[in-house]
Amino acid sequence: MSWLLWSLLSAVFAAVTALLAKLGVTGIDPNLATAVRTTVVVIFAWVIALSLGSHAGLAHIERRSWIFLVASGVATGLSWICYFRALSLGQASKVAPIDKLSVVFVILLAAPLLGEALTTRKLVGGALIAVGAVVLAFA
Repeated sequence: MSWLLWSLLSAVFAAVTALLAKLGVTGIDPNLATAVRTTVVVIFAWVIALSLGSHAGLAHIERRSWIFLVASGVATGLSWICYFRALSLGQASKVAPIDKLSVVFVILLAAPLLGEALTTRKLVGGALIAVGAVVLAFA
């Protein structure tokens, strides 16, 4: 499958995640909800890695990759904690668009950090996403 199909599947599952998370966080501490969700993700990811034999590459991960993967895990955890707190306080239809401003941050930071070109098309697309997120969240 192409990157586009995987990206679309990711978007669908992210939407389902937001809706289920909003239902699940109702009446409980959002940090506890994040811990439960994270535990499920960890178990699910390891079941997939073990069943596909991906775990064999564990010994070959270089130090640099470990550092970035651990940092990414910390950033993911912080993102999820903030996301669940936002869901516990606000409407999913308002929280989710603001969360998607991450796309704008990726566009802006991928240029200096990853050397990706910052084109007019990307800037216009990012601006449209930002405006759309604000309109959806504050309409």
